[in-house]
Amino acid sequence: MHRPHPQEAAPTPSDDAPTPAGPLAGMRVLDLATLFAGPGAATLLGDFGADVIKVEHPRKPDPSRGHGPGRNGVGLWWKHLGRNKRNVTLDLSTPGGREVLLKLAATADVVIENFRPGTLEKWGLGWEELSAANPRLVLARVTAFGQFGPYARRPGFGTLAEAMSGFAATTGEPDGPPTLPPFGLADAVAGLATAYAVMAALAGRDRTGAGQVVDMAIIEPMLAVLGPQLLWYDQLGYVQPRMGNRSANNAPRNTYRTADGSWLAVSSSAQSVAERVLHLVGHPEFTEEPWFATGTGRAAHAEEIDKVVGDWIARHDRDEVVAAFEAAQAAVAPVYDVRDVVADPQFRALGTVARVEDEDLGTLRMQNVLFRLSATPGAIRWTGRPHGADTAEVLAEIGVSAPRIAELRAEGAL
Repeated sequence: MHRPHPQEAAPTPSDDAPTPAGPLAGMRVLDLATLFAGPGAATLLGDFGADVIKVEHPRKPDPSRGHGPGRNGVGLWWKHLGRNKRNVTLDLSTPGGREVLLKLAATADVVIENFRPGTLEKWGLGWEELSAANPRLVLARVTAFGQFGPYARRPGFGTLAEAMSGFAATTGEPDGPPTLPPFGLADAVAGLATAYAVMAALAGRDRTGAGQVVDMAIIEPMLAVLGPQLLWYDQLGYVQPRMGNRSANNAPRNTYRTADGSWLAVSSSAQSVAERVLHLVGHPEFTEEPWFATGTGRAAHAEEIDKVVGDWIARHDRDEVVAAFEAAQAAVAPVYDVRDVVADPQFRALGTVARVEDEDLGTLRMQNVLFRLSATPGAIRWTGRPHGADTAEVLAEIGVSAPRIAELRAEGAL
């Protein structure tokens, strides 16, 4: 199912119109990575038409297949992460696995891997060998700490990036501990960054004709999304503390409870919006104070502002508050859980939640492709496939004969 342009109606499960070719149709990506950051980048490329070939160990499938809840013995996370990928098995540490991988690399545009530095080289599959097989290849290497430096060979996951980037130190209540997100935030951010890096490397290849290596350290994209904190420290010696749901940059900015027990988030980054909120809640006198004229001035008086905004919201039901804020052209949003996301009319209008048919579980709902393109939209063509389901088909495409496939299976290479 393709993701509609805003001028289109959102597709339904019965929508059987042919799916347009995505803008990355004709690109081949070999996904050698496991778990989330590297495979997430490959999923993003596959959503927009790339032929993604997921390479897994024949006896040790990607751990994401068993991560989190499942249904009828089928891992649900994999159905999302493995979508739009063809699945082959290959033991890269064997001579036969190395032979097949080099044949595949010769046909590919991109290889994504997340082994510890030196692992591919140990198998004779480093950049020297891969680029010799295909000088136009882009090799994306996704690790916790990068390919060099004192931590390069340490094992690591996104959680460590959330800790080391400064994210956890600034997240949580002022008197509470540093707080980690309850989902793979750093991995997801690194996946987005890797997909961007791959496209940048491919654009460079279009000019030079030569491929190159992408060195993605998961600790770095998380640092990048934290904005000017490094600059603040460099120029002012300022270290951002934990502030709960408040902001050091503006107020009101918090979550507030309504009379019917719901929670709402309010933001006022723009001066005009802050003024509208204070007029709405019946305290226009705040807007006359000299400190109200800047975001940092308002943040310094967040306690006073939160009290009057919070008191007003606490006297009204959620829908009344949302309607009043909308009429005042002030920014507010309900704090949703996944049930609200599925039911929300804006998400429905955008086609954010897709219904997709799955060979194991029937109709599934999952996040649609990341954005809408008017002429060459992305699509969820299929959900995560069984381990090794496409091995024979993919190997036949690169000229590996049926007898040779049988030999490779007997050797344990497939």
